[in-house]
Amino acid sequence: MSLYEELVSRNVALSLIGLGYVGAPIAVAFAQRGLDVVGFDVNAAKIDMYRSGIDPTREVGDDALRKVKLLFTADPSALRRAKFHIVAVPTPVYNDKRPNLEPVESACRILGKNLARGSVVVLESTVYPGVTEEVCAPILEAESGLVCGRDFKVGYSPERINPGDKAHRLATIVKIVSGMDAETLDTIARVYELVVTAGVHRAPSIKVAEAAKVIENSQRDVNIAFMNELAIIFNKLGIDTKSVLDAAGTKWNFLRFSPGLVGGHCIGVDPYYLTYKAEEVGYHSQIILSGRRINDGMGKYVAENCVKALIRADKPVKGAKVAILGLTFKENCPDTRNSKVFDIVSELREYGVEPLVHDPIADATEVRAQYGLELAEGSQLSDLDAVVLAVAHKEFVAFAREQFDRLFAPGVKVLLDVKGVCERAEFERSDYIYWRL
Repeated sequence: MSLYEELVSRNVALSLIGLGYVGAPIAVAFAQRGLDVVGFDVNAAKIDMYRSGIDPTREVGDDALRKVKLLFTADPSALRRAKFHIVAVPTPVYNDKRPNLEPVESACRILGKNLARGSVVVLESTVYPGVTEEVCAPILEAESGLVCGRDFKVGYSPERINPGDKAHRLATIVKIVSGMDAETLDTIARVYELVVTAGVHRAPSIKVAEAAKVIENSQRDVNIAFMNELAIIFNKLGIDTKSVLDAAGTKWNFLRFSPGLVGGHCIGVDPYYLTYKAEEVGYHSQIILSGRRINDGMGKYVAENCVKALIRADKPVKGAKVAILGLTFKENCPDTRNSKVFDIVSELREYGVEPLVHDPIADATEVRAQYGLELAEGSQLSDLDAVVLAVAHKEFVAFAREQFDRLFAPGVKVLLDVKGVCERAEFERSDYIYWRL
């Protein structure tokens, strides 16, 4: 009986190692198809939430979580039940922008200690080309005493989940799959086809699949950097960037990107994995790193324009009462990792401004742990000198102008609309100084 047949007949289990925004939806999807699934995470508190039917990622939903039959555990020995393992842990960078593979290496050490002969291990974490075979496989061998290619096989299938996106889901996005040999590739493809209705793309090698993933987000990063550079130029020229993009967008082949803050655990991180590997082989990136420098500076740019607007409004900068709406790295998503909104906070502090940060969907405990920041309640937002609408949560997009009016102290009001969600003309007709990227 093949491994695929064993999985479908529930003779062996499938495991998900890392139950975040990527791992949790995959684990639930396979369980919904009737497979025996082990969901493992080292975070015992997170496991308790899943067991209680609470989805901390909001990607699956509490109702779906409560209906599915799935073993959530922080006990590594439970992985011994499985022979098809999917590793979906974060791949961050260090402060100096070097890839931090410790989460992947740690996951492989845990899995290696509990790896059964005949297993297939698939890495989903975003990495540079070569990590699966040159970093993960040796760790698995060392910890298990097994030989890769003989006793177990490896493959790579990059995650394409877009947190907070209810249209593009696991099932509806074509899945890239790869394996170390033809048999492994076929097994991995057939397993993922159980949950991905959009189908799979069989990459010719693991390194091709790794490279494909890392350039997806690098491409977006470069395009957004171009939009941010245009926004800086057009602001200096007194031209509204959004109006320019709307006009240019009438051409059939114009690529529709918008300026903004580029944070999170993908677009703001993945390019550094590619440029790191490029440096290893003697090439220094020109375009990719230039785009990164522009995007990494946008939080500072927004804060500087907030200060300029306060001065135009004849309001003292030091001690100004400024609120920032939104802290997560993207709209309608509770994930605050690598949020560039905090760059606005840091820069405003340099000017003697301690902003109130309000985010109705961010986890206050995580924000406190990550940034040492206490989130403000909505009731605290009054008598403000300036508001920075940083994240387009649906709660903020629904604000009428009158709701903004009530946030401010009497006199000229300063509104910085980073995402360009407000009707510019409406605010400029009022007693507002309105600015957007």
